[in-house]
Amino acid sequence: MEIIVTLDYEPFMELALQEAKNAAQSGEIPVGAVLIREDGTILAKNHNRREQDHDPSAHAEMLVIREGAQKLGGWRLGGTTLLVTLEPCIMCAGAIILSRIKCVVYAAADPKAGAVRSLYEILGDKRLNHRVEVCEGVGRENSQILLQEFFQSRRHNKK
Repeated sequence: MEIIVTLDYEPFMELALQEAKNAAQSGEIPVGAVLIREDGTILAKNHNRREQDHDPSAHAEMLVIREGAQKLGGWRLGGTTLLVTLEPCIMCAGAIILSRIKCVVYAAADPKAGAVRSLYEILGDKRLNHRVEVCEGVGRENSQILLQEFFQSRRHNKK
């Protein structure tokens, strides 16, 4: 008989939101991510670093997937959950599928680039060899506020 551990995702999403705040403070779009095992062990946490690293693939999700794979000593991340403050894009959704992550928990939907439910539904596409459980809305309000404030500040600074 399999024992199912039910985790409260709120504390982990708070860590992801703190990472998103770190991103905003360094001029990056405020997105943070945390990768955990089923028992709640944190494997990696990070935030967007595209500007800092001069790397278009340096999304928070990609960075924690890479670090998690290094820590586990392999590319298969089965049994892990990725928590992220913004719905993953196409690139990140592809990496999530390829790394065999079990579950994605995201805070805010991304109507312009979301590849989990908003524009595309890549993680549940039955044509692919792996499907990912999805939980949306954990920490939504805080993530949306952080994103809105960041972009309002950028628009204000351009004037």
